[in-house]
Amino acid sequence: MLGAEVIGLGHYAPERVVTSRALEQSLGLQGGWIRQRTGIHARRYAAEDETLTDMARAAGDMALRRSGLRPERVGLVLLATSTPDHLLPPSAPLLAHKLGLANAGGIDLAGACSGFLYALALADGYVRTQRAYVLVVAANILSRRINVEDRGSSILFADAAGAVLLGPTARERAGVRAVELRSSGADYGLIQIPAGGSARPFGEGVPVVDTKMVMADGKAVFVKACEMMVDASRTALAVANVGAGDVAHFAPHQANQRMIDVVGGKLGIGAERTLVTIADYGNSSAATIPFSMSYLADERGYERGDVVLMTAAGAGLAGAAVVWGW
Repeated sequence: MLGAEVIGLGHYAPERVVTSRALEQSLGLQGGWIRQRTGIHARRYAAEDETLTDMARAAGDMALRRSGLRPERVGLVLLATSTPDHLLPPSAPLLAHKLGLANAGGIDLAGACSGFLYALALADGYVRTQRAYVLVVAANILSRRINVEDRGSSILFADAAGAVLLGPTARERAGVRAVELRSSGADYGLIQIPAGGSARPFGEGVPVVDTKMVMADGKAVFVKACEMMVDASRTALAVANVGAGDVAHFAPHQANQRMIDVVGGKLGIGAERTLVTIADYGNSSAATIPFSMSYLADERGYERGDVVLMTAAGAGLAGAAVVWGW
């Protein structure tokens, strides 16, 4: 039985910095209002000519360079995104092409904020069964889906990409040691883009604003997402037979600083073990966990045998928790 190990990490954030102060001025909010409620001081927005696969390529290229693996050895690319270059075809094949991965399959996964963890679970299984190398990239350009009239979401979202390159190893305890996937379709409409899908396609009479993101009830999202992340994490830790005290690194979805604090507090994991990038980079949905893991890699100094707990929840509602052996 083979394990799956991380052999390369990568991240990318666009150059354009949008401060919370600038948003407060444009939205008519009191100075400090956004930082107080979300912990976000600034976020990044993509340039006008920048595409989703451009950003994903930058993160993927960093992971490949750090690993030293020849591109032709990558067997699969999984792209977790809610903002692909086009609705059709999927963007992962284009990403593989841009990265020079001549022998890789590629597919998109639309799991919203938990998309990276779903992709990571699938990648781990593929590495173990096929003895293949898998590149998992999570990327979003949410600035192009912001509805400025929906204050609850417009103050949160940002653009970024993160990548994790996995490979087979003889260490059986490396990789996924437990995974808990959750969903709550009863809460399907709490975060959504009303128009553009097959249920309500683009067409005459469809306002542009209906193709932007809206959050119907921010308080409900906060409560339900926290509950889902805490419950999924506790279950995953129990299945892995490890306690919260065994977790060396806690990588929660960077949705909101208060949410990070609540989830970590309920799990009994302190700030000193928690990866946080939300203050300067905001909420880029599925990209936040791999972005944070890569961005903070030198600071954290991940070591072989470390237990990493990752958890996320968001639109769908869909959530997950993964206990990972480094």
